[in-house]
Amino acid sequence: MTILDDLPIRDDLRGRSPYGAPQLDVAVRLNTNENSYPVPEPVVEAIAKALAAELRDLNRYPDREALALRADLAGYLGHGITADQVWAANGSNEIQQQLLQAFGGPGRTALGFVPAYSMHPLLALGTGTRWVPVQRGVDFGLTAAEAVAEVRTHRPDVVFLCSPNNPTGTALDPAVVTAVLDAAPGMVVVDEAYAEFARPGTGNALTLLPGHPRLVVSRTMSKAFGFAGGRLGYLAADPAVVAAVQLVRLPYHLSTLTQAAARAALAHRDALLGNVEAIKVQRDRIVDTLRSRGHRVADSDANFVLFAVGGDQATAWRALLDAGVLVRDVGLPGWLRVTAGTPAETDAFLTAMEKLS
Repeated sequence: MTILDDLPIRDDLRGRSPYGAPQLDVAVRLNTNENSYPVPEPVVEAIAKALAAELRDLNRYPDREALALRADLAGYLGHGITADQVWAANGSNEIQQQLLQAFGGPGRTALGFVPAYSMHPLLALGTGTRWVPVQRGVDFGLTAAEAVAEVRTHRPDVVFLCSPNNPTGTALDPAVVTAVLDAAPGMVVVDEAYAEFARPGTGNALTLLPGHPRLVVSRTMSKAFGFAGGRLGYLAADPAVVAAVQLVRLPYHLSTLTQAAARAALAHRDALLGNVEAIKVQRDRIVDTLRSRGHRVADSDANFVLFAVGGDQATAWRALLDAGVLVRDVGLPGWLRVTAGTPAETDAFLTAMEKLS
């Protein structure tokens, strides 16, 4: 008997497990795609100053619409995007939850191409939205023809596309997004949480926003900005989409302190994004080294790498953990995922992998 057995919990939640990755005290933690570099001291000071300026007025509710923050985010995104096309929340998870609350729900369907972000089916479950998973090909890719065929078959109210995709790292050709937009009867959400790590020449969905009122591009400050503890995600879309999610957002969902910290971080984005190129170097180093050793490795435009271990992934995960390196078992038989971190962390991971082989 579990602690939930005596509670009148919803039947569709019984036996489920909450989202989570092991939070272990290990020397090298490369399992949650965090930015391994700490916030630079000048940015720490700027955020502290911004927070201090707000403390005396914490007896008042925050700006419910986060207008100044949304203007700053629009300025960062560029592409002619304006503040009324941007919405912010506590991480991209809450953004996507609000989208499902507004456009999904009982009697409606959300479709995703798996393996993909494991929160999407959980968000669908929590909002009463039927989840339809469609398997990607053997190389984890997705063509326009494949995507359109599934959309026409299932007629979903919401389609999730991830580019770069988590956990595979693969990016989408914008032509795939365009084709899905032409075929989908409902909303198309492109999750671009790792967009800043994409290799040169990789397209993004922001360029497709003009003329596509049912397109939503979801992003986060957790990864490239190294702001995971700040919990700030956002979307770019038609102003009508922003108005729709405001119907379901909680009152004052973004605290005054969160807004102030995020604005200070955006004002110092050059410093915070300064480690992105260094992380990409380590990502490519992991890909090249593992391939040179005979491992199958998925192409990555993110800050992580999905690699085959040539056997049981749970056994390999434990062996790496015993060597002091924590990676992620994402539930794909024979595959593990590792975050690209500092050069020293990459050294430790590659050394542990060499012993594992």
